[in-house]
Amino acid sequence: MKGLVCLLLLLETFVCVVQHQVDGGLNENEISQQLRSEDGRQNPPQTDTLRDEASTDSQQNYHLFFTDIHAALRELTATVTEQKVNIRELTATVTEQKANIRELTATVTEQKTINRELTATVTEQKANIGALETQLRDEMNKKNDDREIAFSASLMQSGSGVYIGPFTTDITLTYRNVFTNIGNAYNPITGIFTAPLKGAYMFRVSVFGIGPTAAAADIYKNGERVVVARAYQDKDGLNSSNGVVLILEVGDVVYVRLPSGWRIFDDQNNRNSFSGFLLFPLR
Repeated sequence: MKGLVCLLLLLETFVCVVQHQVDGGLNENEISQQLRSEDGRQNPPQTDTLRDEASTDSQQNYHLFFTDIHAALRELTATVTEQKVNIRELTATVTEQKANIRELTATVTEQKTINRELTATVTEQKANIGALETQLRDEMNKKNDDREIAFSASLMQSGSGVYIGPFTTDITLTYRNVFTNIGNAYNPITGIFTAPLKGAYMFRVSVFGIGPTAAAADIYKNGERVVVARAYQDKDGLNSSNGVVLILEVGDVVYVRLPSGWRIFDDQNNRNSFSGFLLFPLR
């Protein structure tokens, strides 16, 4: 581009010089006369025909020279015009690229905003998940607490010793001296255990009496006798025990009954007891 400009400047300077010479005092006739004078000094006098031929050749060379100059100028002008068009196209391209860069910058900014929002959402979700995990642990612990079911109790809360029975009908024994009652499924007022969960439960009863009257205690489930503990002896102490594993539904009841005509004895040594616990829950 710089070379093109320099060439234009040189051509313009040359044209100005030539034009100045033509316009400043030498017209075409004067140039012809000067050429003839120079030719007369260098060569012997010629005929008019030769001088006319020389003048004609000089004029033709003059016109050819300026014709070439004008052609070159036209080519240079076309080249400059083309370069201007290229420059406009490049300018438009640069402007378009700037617009694209602005759009990309806006897009990147928008994506950064979206990423920040997503990060905040993920953080919030993590906090929610943590809270849910804590809640689930608490609920599982609560359920596990509900599954911890066990009790153990004896007949007498106080006193040195007492006989219970015989009676004319079966009676439900109330084991009022509670040692353990995890889950509060056993009621020491009624002597009845009520299953809070479906599952497999283990129950055991021990009985003590003094002969010659026989001692007995029977385990019942929902009004039906399941197992019995019996002791017979003419004198001195009588001991017996029994146990059973029962599958209970929620709300099933288990208790101990003293059969009619039988007698037991209890004192501060807690000789008669009733106990049970959940082995495992069932679905």
